[in-house]
Amino acid sequence: MRVVIAPDSFKGSIGAADAAQAMADGWLAVRAGDEVTCLPLADGGEGTLDVIAAAVSGARWQQVTVTGPGGQPADCPWLTLPGGTAVIELARASGLPLLARPDPLGAHTTGLGQVTAAALADGAREIVITLGGSASTDGGTGALAALGARFLDAAGRPLRPGGGALPGLAAVDVSGLRPAPPGGARLLADVEAPLLGPAGAAAVFGPQKGASPQQIRLLEQGLARLAALLGGDPDAPGAGAAGGTGYGFAAAWGAVFRPGAAELCRIAGLDRALAGAGLVITGEGRWDDTSVAGKVTGKVLGMARWAGVPAALVAGQIATPAPAGAIALADLAGGAEAALADPGRWLRQAGQQLAASVREQAPRH
Repeated sequence: MRVVIAPDSFKGSIGAADAAQAMADGWLAVRAGDEVTCLPLADGGEGTLDVIAAAVSGARWQQVTVTGPGGQPADCPWLTLPGGTAVIELARASGLPLLARPDPLGAHTTGLGQVTAAALADGAREIVITLGGSASTDGGTGALAALGARFLDAAGRPLRPGGGALPGLAAVDVSGLRPAPPGGARLLADVEAPLLGPAGAAAVFGPQKGASPQQIRLLEQGLARLAALLGGDPDAPGAGAAGGTGYGFAAAWGAVFRPGAAELCRIAGLDRALAGAGLVITGEGRWDDTSVAGKVTGKVLGMARWAGVPAALVAGQIATPAPAGAIALADLAGGAEAALADPGRWLRQAGQQLAASVREQAPRH
């Protein structure tokens, strides 16, 4: 039997490649004769560059030191692909794990703009920005400021970085903004959220970045102020990605959205891997309502249905109804804290459990 293990990272605990290998080890401990293919995936969040580097021949790593989301220096790698496309992972420059503690009002995307500027200086003909894993809700203003835009208060002074300052925004000056490269810019979004409202950047993702209800209201006010002055389409699916960074780059740079999970599954060759497979296993840190709205797990399960391949789900925690037979690591470990402390152990156990329960599939023709 051929098994494809194609998870996302289990955010905050284990990367996609290590998660896939752990499940493969568990599976092979029970069914040593099976052919197991590990295909780690991403949806535009953390780990995206690793997936692309493994899948694209000739991808070249670059690195620059940038200002992290809390103001500290951060070493930020990016990829140059054959043909001059630069792929930048927002999480590497402005991601939540780069903060010692969440700072929902002060965290910013300055580093993203700095690595984008470095890629332009290196001659990039196209920019691809992956938007998941951000620490801030600043509408991309930190990044755009690093590229030459100016966000001013009523006295004509530059606003301090961070979404918490945006309610005081009085004017936007993009006359000094560096232009997008000749091939334009693409945004790989891992969510379809709009910028504003109850399904928007502040309301949905603010709590994940440590924002209180009062801070969420302030951030929402600031993003609404930014949209009123910058224009663009705040209702576009993905505009709310990365704390509104998707909106900022679309409005100011003409960047276009692409579904991150679909694009990464295409690059990694998931459709080819599924051909002739007897089972595909996918996984993520938390299965919830967003999992089927642009995330890796939802995309893998959908492609498996289309290809007629049985599928299984492993998640750190399961918050909403999941496919039959889904395994939660928190259940195996006796709690979420124990699962987070040693995810590899429980992923191996999940692989063993799935291998022990699966029935041999008839050969596919």
